[in-house]
Amino acid sequence: MANTVQCIVLKQAAEAMDRPPHPGELGQRIFANVSKQGWRKWLERLTTIINENGLNTADPRNLGLIEKHMLGFFFDEGNYGQAPAGFQAGGGGKK
Repeated sequence: MANTVQCIVLKQAAEAMDRPPHPGELGQRIFANVSKQGWRKWLERLTTIINENGLNTADPRNLGLIEKHMLGFFFDEGNYGQAPAGFQAGGGGKK
């Protein structure tokens, strides 16, 4: 049986990730509190963040901003990580 975690994204117990998805203390914190499905939701949000901010994930200078968004998305810390105003998933945003 798969390990479970009380996922802070889904607000319920769900299948745990196999390993920390990010390096360092932040990765360990995410690993302990976010499920596989919760992480997939983050990756969807990350795509929006990358597009909205014109980020290049190969550029290490963008890592700090991405981590600020992680803290906001997962732990409600700071002013980052939320969907842009008027954003609707699936391309249904304002025209």
